[in-house]
Amino acid sequence: MAHKLPDLPYAYDGLEPYISKEIMELHHQKHHQAYVNGLNAAESSYASASTPKERIALQAAIKFNGGGHINHSLFWKNLAPHASNAAYGSTGGWGGGVLKPGPLADAINRDFGSLEELQKQFNAATIGIQGSGWGWLVLDKSGRLVITTTPNQDPVIDSVPIIGVDIWEHAFYLQYKNVKPDYLAAIWHVINFEEAEKRLVHKSANL
Repeated sequence: MAHKLPDLPYAYDGLEPYISKEIMELHHQKHHQAYVNGLNAAESSYASASTPKERIALQAAIKFNGGGHINHSLFWKNLAPHASNAAYGSTGGWGGGVLKPGPLADAINRDFGSLEELQKQFNAATIGIQGSGWGWLVLDKSGRLVITTTPNQDPVIDSVPIIGVDIWEHAFYLQYKNVKPDYLAAIWHVINFEEAEKRLVHKSANL
């Protein structure tokens, strides 16, 4: 079955003023769609490949486009309108940037001391990425929250992704230019902590 571009759970302007409508339209309609198209093409070619050499030659395209599709599908759910946006409330839930008492808050306080300390460490690690990549808060095999990064479109493989932030320039350049710290400071206002908690609770039960 061919992969498809998932719908956003909010309008393209639903994350303003922190992420602009223009960025969201280009990011979703052009960049994510390109990963979907590339993955479908690579998998189709892989299915019809007749030799190991041909299949090996396609693995890089499958990894890059497949990772792009996986990461972005998670990323859209990872965000939610902030209370300052007119879309707040129309999508239900906690709203962007709101961390309520519960399992996720408890885990963050246990492993980082506070949300503020998590944000500080996460932003520092993500800014440190050379070139393009992703910053992640993941649940490791021991059941603890840790911060990690992946290059390019590599997905998280050996841990459970709880929060992911795209640090490719297409995610922020039109609005924040080359000032990554401003983008990272802003995106926490639209992080969907409710979705993150669902991932944590669902996966914690399986550790």
